[in-house]
Amino acid sequence: MSCAPASSSQDRPRGALWLCLLLVLPICVSASITSPGTNPGIKAWLTQRTLEFGRRFGLELLQSTLQKEHEMNLTGSYNTPLLGTLTYAVPRIHIHELQMNESTLDFAEGVGVRLMVQRARIQLSADWAAQLGAVQDSGSVELRMQDLAMAAVLGVSEDGSGRPTVWSAGCDTHGTDLHMEFHRGYSWLYNLLAPLLQRTLRQQLNKQLCLVLNRGVDRLDAVLKHMKVSTQLDNFAAIDHSLLGPPAFTEESGDIALKGEIFRVGTYQQRPSALPVALPVALPMALPVALPTPLPRTPPMAHEPTLLLAVTEFLANSAAFTYFTAGALRRNFSSNTLPRQFPLQLRTKSMEVFSPELQERYPDRPMELHLWARQQPLLSCQPDALHGSLFSSAEAFVVLPNATRVPAFLLNIDANVTGKPTITRNRLGGTVRLTGLRVTQVASNVGPVEVKRLETLLKFGLWLFGVPRANKWLQAGIPLPLPHGLSLLRPRISLQQGFVLIATDLQYEP
Repeated sequence: MSCAPASSSQDRPRGALWLCLLLVLPICVSASITSPGTNPGIKAWLTQRTLEFGRRFGLELLQSTLQKEHEMNLTGSYNTPLLGTLTYAVPRIHIHELQMNESTLDFAEGVGVRLMVQRARIQLSADWAAQLGAVQDSGSVELRMQDLAMAAVLGVSEDGSGRPTVWSAGCDTHGTDLHMEFHRGYSWLYNLLAPLLQRTLRQQLNKQLCLVLNRGVDRLDAVLKHMKVSTQLDNFAAIDHSLLGPPAFTEESGDIALKGEIFRVGTYQQRPSALPVALPVALPMALPVALPTPLPRTPPMAHEPTLLLAVTEFLANSAAFTYFTAGALRRNFSSNTLPRQFPLQLRTKSMEVFSPELQERYPDRPMELHLWARQQPLLSCQPDALHGSLFSSAEAFVVLPNATRVPAFLLNIDANVTGKPTITRNRLGGTVRLTGLRVTQVASNVGPVEVKRLETLLKFGLWLFGVPRANKWLQAGIPLPLPHGLSLLRPRISLQQGFVLIATDLQYEP
């Protein structure tokens, strides 16, 4: 049997990988059948280590947001005892340096994440215009604020279309040590007045930093509104990775549920719940400190992983349904497509031992075998292995000299397989093993077929050629769709009763 879809020879290896990977990624969950829309195909837990990993990227994003020119339109006035009222205007500022010496990133329960920065230092310059009585003046000013503290809360939710949405849920900055130096114009005078202006400018600067940060969050939210919520896998299938709802945040973790449904390219035919496949129940909301119910041979976790990712049976069975309904689980074989060493050749002379009448009626003629899935593969999981049941039909044809194909017999070929997934760096692979094969005759135009002898020979051929070829594809694996520069570090994969759990650290190399 073959897992490859009927497509061009150029596309076949990639399709074979995706279809055979169904046997090593059928993440199963026990059992009550509920609405598919309420159960995630993929679920991720964010840990404190996730935040620690993301903290420096968040700081880089914050610095890139702030270290540029910003429109301020800052105006104000100050009444001096002897000189009168000084009015000033600062149309824009340019932040040259932002050093964040101490920072922490934590979960904000029910909201998102919270960034705390202390002992930061900021240096900026600005153009200004001022009027003191009848005298108008303009120039530039350099400001340095040390001992700057900032607290910002980023809210994270879902916008109703499966995309994340973010907003500024709170911001406060506080700096006490402000130094300023005016240049050009009557700068000598303003430098004398600088101590009097510090309090007002310090309050305005604290306020403006939060406004600048809020505008950066708004720009990020605008980008997220155009984020893709599905990705095409091959010519047949795409995966819906939209959010099922708002992420859930506690003080210790973040919980993200993705739909994780594979659907047919060009259509969206939801998998019917009447199929004999158990839909997943909800995964536990609480973040486990260690892997849940680890197998005895699973190595203990030395530390909390950066990311925990669970993939449920819903994803694997939606893939099986999609490829089945798309007609991708079919393959035609001829005498020149089988390996020469394969114990069964597609010629009537070779098939004589199973059907003597076939050779009598069509002496030494080439044959074709058309193989297809007659129903959706069934995928399940146990802690010991992943299990798959394949249900196929095979029709044999005799090819006449005029290229006419004459139907000879129709068989049902059902197989049981087990598999184990593997993950190496950024590639997902695995291995499969044939555990059972059953051949039954459905119809025949050339007399009875010795199905038991044929079954024995097919088992031997699959054991010798089919399974090793599938494992060669699977061991090469497929690349995981990760952002550029991001890699999995020391990934570990474990089979659980209900799902496959991937625990990994992350590494980023620009």
